[in-house]
Amino acid sequence: MAAELITPQPAEALAGLLDIDVPQSLSEGILPPLWHWVYLLDRRRQSDLGDDGHPTHGVPAPPGPGWLRMFAGGRVTAYRGIRIGEPATRTTEVAGTAEKVGRSGPLTFVTVRTRIDQAGASAVVDEQDIVYRPPGSRLPARTTVDRDGGNDGIDGGGNGGGDGALGFDVDPTVLFRFSALTYNAHRIHYDRAYAVAEGYPDLVVHGPLQALLMSEAIRRRGVDVLGRQFSYRLLAPVFGRQRLTVTAAIDGSVAHAEVRDAGGRITATSVLAG
Repeated sequence: MAAELITPQPAEALAGLLDIDVPQSLSEGILPPLWHWVYLLDRRRQSDLGDDGHPTHGVPAPPGPGWLRMFAGGRVTAYRGIRIGEPATRTTEVAGTAEKVGRSGPLTFVTVRTRIDQAGASAVVDEQDIVYRPPGSRLPARTTVDRDGGNDGIDGGGNGGGDGALGFDVDPTVLFRFSALTYNAHRIHYDRAYAVAEGYPDLVVHGPLQALLMSEAIRRRGVDVLGRQFSYRLLAPVFGRQRLTVTAAIDGSVAHAEVRDAGGRITATSVLAG
């Protein structure tokens, strides 16, 4: 369990990384959707970390020495807005584990459930799906959807856009800053030599960053998230310096969003429903 006073500074830092003005809800004392990811962090001792930068024990923990970690997706349900200036608590547990065998070999799927409470009530329930693969294994095949490239109405300048779409430039500085803001020491995001040693061609763009961008595209359409579930999947890894294109669409009571890399490949999708 972790507890802390929710202050505005981490959210203001995230707005700076996203290169946007402080959202109106934050000015009114409420965190925007998914912005709880820069709060109530698991700040482990250096001696707890393995060679990859992740903790070797605790919640979650790799199934064996040297197992490599990947982020697959998750679900976030917001029951009430997290308020600035009030304390909050976080509890985390392993909600499920499954052993599977894919084309890349054995895989262990772990679902980690986090609950954030504030003022005696549940504010957010956050489930994240993590995949572990054994040391020395090749990267598993990932589902991909190829479409023609293009910006779909993204404004040419800056990290912004209209009509629920935005463009966001990722580079080593952005990846380093996001790692720092989320206290994520996984070396694939900031140590290129290590990323190559794990089998990647370049630095890996964070899955949670892509999920956050999709949530932002939906938020900018004025969609209310309270009492609803935001589910997201990472379909293909994103590597190196490039511009991501994020689009959102509203279909009745359901909102969809997706991320495309610079080549037009869909790398992540999400649905807000409920």
